[in-house]
Amino acid sequence: MSIALYGALPSALQIGPRFVIPVLELLLFVPLVLANPSRMTRQNWFLRRLSIGLAVLIALSNTTALALLIRSLVRGVATAGSQLLVAAGQVWLTNVLVFALAFWELDRGGPVVRFRMSRPGLPDADFRFPQDEDHDAVSEVANRSSAKSGWAPGFADYLYVSVTNSSAFSPTDTMPLTVRAKMLMAVESVSALMLSALVVSFAVGLLRQ
Repeated sequence: MSIALYGALPSALQIGPRFVIPVLELLLFVPLVLANPSRMTRQNWFLRRLSIGLAVLIALSNTTALALLIRSLVRGVATAGSQLLVAAGQVWLTNVLVFALAFWELDRGGPVVRFRMSRPGLPDADFRFPQDEDHDAVSEVANRSSAKSGWAPGFADYLYVSVTNSSAFSPTDTMPLTVRAKMLMAVESVSALMLSALVVSFAVGLLRQ
């Protein structure tokens, strides 16, 4: 989805020819799908680096698009206001997806390790979810806790963390535990805050015209 969102951005917000970055991202994405067509169950050194490389490439291309978008909004370039606002939504959504992907890849050794390994063999956590501390709650809540059900976070959980972090500009119910998790959440929050502030001011300016 993030590949399609980037490909749909205005040319002024892209690096080089329109399809260069999407093609590079597809070249990284296709081997991952072929290796794990249904669930993330297979992993080796190459696939792990490929997956992280894909996340980094999407992040860098979207960060560049964000910088170009901010420059366009600040300079008030001769681009349709509605087009810039739609592009801002695309950049924000891609930001949410790429940080969700980063959280998913890094926490507790990555998706394959979380799927194949049971506690207490999992690597140290980067995030503390509510389920990780609900074991002493009332029974109907405690039954869903990590300690009692063996629950481990999936991509939807990291997507939720990314959405709330981009909307509230701070952690909500899931806390970062490591320096890398805190730095990632900080970068996401700041970029979302900058984008939101500029888009609101730009939209107000359009309404006054």
